[in-house]
This record gives sequence, structure tokens and C-alpha cells, in this order.
Amino acid sequence: MIEVETDPPARVDGRVARAERTRAAIVEAHLALIDAGDLRPTGERIAERAGVSLRTLWTNFKDMETLFAATGRRVGERQAALRRPVPPQLPLAGRIAAFCDQRARLLEVLAPSARASALREPFSPQLRRNREVAIARVRQEIEAVFGAELAHAGPGRGQLLDALTVACTWAAWSMMRDAMGLDVEAARAAMARTLGALFASGTR
Repeated sequence: MIEVETDPPARVDGRVARAERTRAAIVEAHLALIDAGDLRPTGERIAERAGVSLRTLWTNFKDMETLFAATGRRVGERQAALRRPVPPQLPLAGRIAAFCDQRARLLEVLAPSARASALREPFSPQLRRNREVAIARVRQEIEAVFGAELAHAGPGRGQLLDALTVACTWAAWSMMRDAMGLDVEAARAAMARTLGALFASGTR
């Protein structure tokens, strides 16, 4: 039997692991710069923060769009780690309060990345896709927490879901926090009041 020489699996696995660590370090460097207030970090600054060469950065990410995709996934992972199920047995008022408490925390974590994305989104298909994914995730959360109320809305279910989504996404939060200057608690309370009013009008 003729044996064919191949790379030992451990060596292959080691190379893959190193490549994954390098990519993760670049993504974390990108987010760290944004979190620190550098909302349009260049490839040079990202590479320096990650401790890699600029060539290594572009070997792992062919352009900013692919880096935006990886960074968007990492932001989603950050939020997923903070997300906790809202107990379905709570009365509506309790679910609204718990849901809005959680949304406020998640949106504050998202804030630097959302502000950075807003600067480049008009020119970036990937950032627009990231936003679409984030909105879809919020709609799923609303459906999971408030499924009974949405079902009672009958033909108005879709419109109610749209209105609830608008009230819970970054655009509304940014309006309250950045444009109106509300603190986190005031913005959370406004969100909760909006949801309560929408359910009161949408499930009659």
C-alpha cells in the first residue's frame, strides 16, 4: 500500500486557529476604535490597534465591506449575550416593562456601532444589510414576547407589528437620546409608554 504524505491534522488545525484568532483580533480592534469614538477608523488604525500589518488585515478581509459583515456579526453576538427571555406568563404591563428594560440595555451597547454605521451606510450595501438583519431580529423578538396581543389585532396585526418595530429600533432610540437629549431612563419610559399606547389602540 502506498502512503500519501499529507500535512498532519494538528498543523492544519493550528493554521486555521491562528487565522481565526487574527480575524477576531481585527474585528475586536475595529469595534474598540468605534467604542472609543473613532467612528470612521481607517484600515491603518484598525491594523495598528489589532497588532497586525496592513497587509495582514487585507489578506483576511478583502475590503471594508467584508470587515463590516464580520463586525456586524460580532455586534449581534454581543447583544445575544445580553439578551434574556421575557417570561411569557407576565401580564402585558410586566412584559412591556421587561422588554423595554432589555431593549434599552441592548441599544446602549449598539449605540457606538450604530452611529458609525450611519456615517457610511449610504455608501455601503453591507451596512444596509446589517441594518436589515437587526430590524428583522427586533421583529422576531416582538413576535415572541407579544404574540398573543398581535394575534388579537386581527387584520391589523401587520400594521401593529410595524409600529412596534419602529418604536423599538435604533432610529427611535437615537431620536430620544441624541436629538432630544433624554437620559436612558427617560428614553426607556417613553418607549414603554409608546408600546402601551400601541397595544391599547391596536388590540381593541
